[in-house]
Amino acid sequence: MFDTMTMTKIIGGFCGALLVFMLGGWAGELLYTSGGGHGDDHAQAYVIDTGVEEDAGAEEETVDFAEVLASADVDKGARVFSKCKACHKLDGTDATGPHLDGVVGRAVAAVDGFGYSGALAANFDTWTPENLSAFLEDPRGTASGTKMTFSGLRKVEDRANLIAYLDSLGG
Repeated sequence: MFDTMTMTKIIGGFCGALLVFMLGGWAGELLYTSGGGHGDDHAQAYVIDTGVEEDAGAEEETVDFAEVLASADVDKGARVFSKCKACHKLDGTDATGPHLDGVVGRAVAAVDGFGYSGALAANFDTWTPENLSAFLEDPRGTASGTKMTFSGLRKVEDRANLIAYLDSLGG
């Protein structure tokens, strides 16, 4: 039953299957790769700014918020507000979130007719610049259970500029 010819055919079949498998892998790699040659000195084609810095593990030096707020730029704050205008308005009407004109110094959850989550009032009484900064840095971490889905503003300068801009609008 197993003579030399049969064993040769079996071994040849396995070698042929291995060859077809290896050639298929080579052809697939040739078709679906963009080529090599990147080496260690390649550059990233584009960067998507997510608002999170790569050195998040690095220890930040403590900055006095009052000093940063005193030197805040209202025009830069207007640009930072572009991140907020998808959900908030400044004309006294509510959108997904409550209107923000006159928010600095206003009592928390004080906009009539807006359905707040209740998480804010449990953490803050009044929207002082310090309370706004803490909330804007990490909304869900500061007021667990808030409906606000924004991930926050990590840079203290951005928060100070935004608060100065909102304060300049009055109420």
